[in-house]
Amino acid sequence: MSTLKAPRLESLSLEGQRVLVRVDFNVPLNEQGAIRDDTRIRAVLPTLNHILEQGGHPICLCHFGRPQGEVVEALRVDPIATRLQELLGSPVLKLGESTGAAVVQAIEGAESGTTVLLENVRFHAGETRGDEELARAYAALGDCFVGEAFGACHRDHASVSGIPRFLPSAAGRLLEKEMDAFARVLDNPERPLVAILGGAKVSDKLTVIDHLLEQVDVILVGGGMAYTFLQSQGIEVGDSLVEPEQLELCRSAEAKAAERGVKLLLPLDHVAADRFAADADTQVCGPGIPVGWMGLDIGPRTIELYVAAVAEARTVVWNGPMGVFEMEAFSAGTEAVGQALADCEGYTVVGGGDSVAAVGGLGLASQMSHISTGGGASLELLEGKVLPGIEALG
Repeated sequence: MSTLKAPRLESLSLEGQRVLVRVDFNVPLNEQGAIRDDTRIRAVLPTLNHILEQGGHPICLCHFGRPQGEVVEALRVDPIATRLQELLGSPVLKLGESTGAAVVQAIEGAESGTTVLLENVRFHAGETRGDEELARAYAALGDCFVGEAFGACHRDHASVSGIPRFLPSAAGRLLEKEMDAFARVLDNPERPLVAILGGAKVSDKLTVIDHLLEQVDVILVGGGMAYTFLQSQGIEVGDSLVEPEQLELCRSAEAKAAERGVKLLLPLDHVAADRFAADADTQVCGPGIPVGWMGLDIGPRTIELYVAAVAEARTVVWNGPMGVFEMEAFSAGTEAVGQALADCEGYTVVGGGDSVAAVGGLGLASQMSHISTGGGASLELLEGKVLPGIEALG
């Protein structure tokens, strides 16, 4: 079985069954404790509605924040339960624990048509250790399991990869979409396949680049990580972010790209600043950057080059911004790449929190073929890793 395939929801008999659903409800809150963005809750509604329509009894497990295995009152999932009930339009019973006799009793007493939401699973220290006994305790609450938390699938945690070892299991609708999207990129892409990688540190992406060099036709590099690549070629990068210990690995990546005939495109010019600030003095320069200046975005010639590469692509995957897009003076590169994906006639996948945030902020989300809900998980897929939360479903 491919690492991006798992049994589908239709493979489970749901009528009258207690269906454990591992969801990703790790949503952001505002200062008043209200949910700021309910996208992750909305994303699971098709699966929960299907279970309810089939006569099943959904029991949701989720994590929220990082309580480090202790009960943290501010990280209880009560606001999530309230919002989930509003979105489902049917009763949600929120419990004060995720295991134990009281939980079993509450589940047994829940009325038909009710979705049960268990308390934050990370209140248990064994959750993040993948504790087998804790996984068994979760599994005892249900008759079958549905994996729906793509954003946690790269974690070998008790409620993610542990439960499906003890119950009939399948992927939910959201997880299906994620698997199908990345299979379309990594298993049998329509070519040319273009990968766009950005972000601050090249050390975060070198393993991704190494794996993608065996998959893609073109890699576009932007963000802070580009300056280590440029310095590895002997180009002056001023005060830009550089990781000296990665210089040799950058040279190796460039050699591998040349050997495999992959175009590894680096910035031709930059928007440089005299300091890291929204109101800094700026100049366009390149390919080098003067001493005392730092590159904070790709420049106009690079934008033109990268947009042209995306226009020719039949499949594109994007992870990481082209510059410090949160500051208007350094947002043009990320905006241009986002618009290029929106205009691309090929299949486009956006993964990674910053890229997703940029696309959302530009109002371009609806024009992408797929926007991933899991930054860390999508990055590990691009590194060629097997995700425990998907592997366990098979």
